[in-house]
Amino acid sequence: MCKHENTTIVKLCKPREYSRRTEVYVDSCIASLVQLLNNHGVCTTSCCCGHAEHVGTIFYSQDGKEHQLKLGMA
Repeated sequence: MCKHENTTIVKLCKPREYSRRTEVYVDSCIASLVQLLNNHGVCTTSCCCGHAEHVGTIFYSQDGKEHQLKLGMA
C-alpha cells in the first residue's frame, strides 16, 4: 500500500466518456496492474489501493457492465 499522494500515470485503453482523458493518475503500488489490465483491453474506470485502511479495489467496464476486482485484505 502507498501513501495518498504517491501516484503514477496510467494510459487508458479508451478515453473517458465525460472528460476524453486518455491518461489518469492512480496509486503507484497498483499502477502496474492497472496498466496491464488496460493494455489487454480491460478498461478500468476507477481504482484505489486502500492505503492500508480498506480493501483495495479496481473497477472496470466489460460488456456494458461495471465490475470490481478486490485486491485483498486491508
